[in-house]
Amino acid sequence: MEVATDTALSESRRLEHEAVVRCQRGDARAFKVLVERYQRLAYSVALGLVRCHDDALDLSQEAFIRAYQHIGLFDPERPFLPWFYQLLRNLCFNHLRARRAQRLQALEEAENDAVDLPIEQDYDPEVIVERNETAQRVWRAIGRLPDKYREIIVLRHFQQLSYAEMAALLFLPLGTVMSRCYHARRALRALLEREQGGDLHEV
Repeated sequence: MEVATDTALSESRRLEHEAVVRCQRGDARAFKVLVERYQRLAYSVALGLVRCHDDALDLSQEAFIRAYQHIGLFDPERPFLPWFYQLLRNLCFNHLRARRAQRLQALEEAENDAVDLPIEQDYDPEVIVERNETAQRVWRAIGRLPDKYREIIVLRHFQQLSYAEMAALLFLPLGTVMSRCYHARRALRALLEREQGGDLHEV
C-alpha cells in the first residue's frame, strides 16, 4: 500500500466520497472510480484466499456488483474500502466452504461406489519432491490454514498491509490483529516444518 501525504490522502478521500455520493444519487458512472481504485487489490486478495485465477476474478467482480447494489446502505462519511472488503471476504469464505463441501461430497460418493480413489497429488510424497519449490510449498500450507489465519497471512505478507490497515479492514482491535498474525505465522510455520522435516527459515 502506497504511503501518501496527508494532503494526498485528503484529496483521495474527497474523490472517493464524491464518487460514493454520486452513486447514491443514481450516477452509475461514478462507481467506475471505486472499481478502478480497488479492483487490483480485490483480485489479489481473492486470489490469495481461493488460489484460483478464474474464481478470484469472478469473486472480486461479484463483490463490486454487490457493493454497487447496496451502495445506498453505505455511510459515505466512512472509508469505502473496509466496507467493500467485508463483502469480498464473505464471498471468498462462502466460496471456500462450498468448495470444501463439494469435495467432501465427491469423496463420499466415490467411497459409496467402491471406486479406487486416485492418490491426491498434494499428499503424494513423490509429487511433493518434484514440486520442491518454496512458493508451492508455502501456498499449499497457506491453503491448509483456517480461513482467519489464511486471510491475515495474505493481507500482511502478500498485500503488505500494516497492522493498522488490517485492523481497519477487518473491524478488529489492533491487538487482536497482531495476535492473530502471530498465531497465523506459527501455524504456517508448523505446517511447513511438518512438510519439510523441520528445516525451515523464519516465516
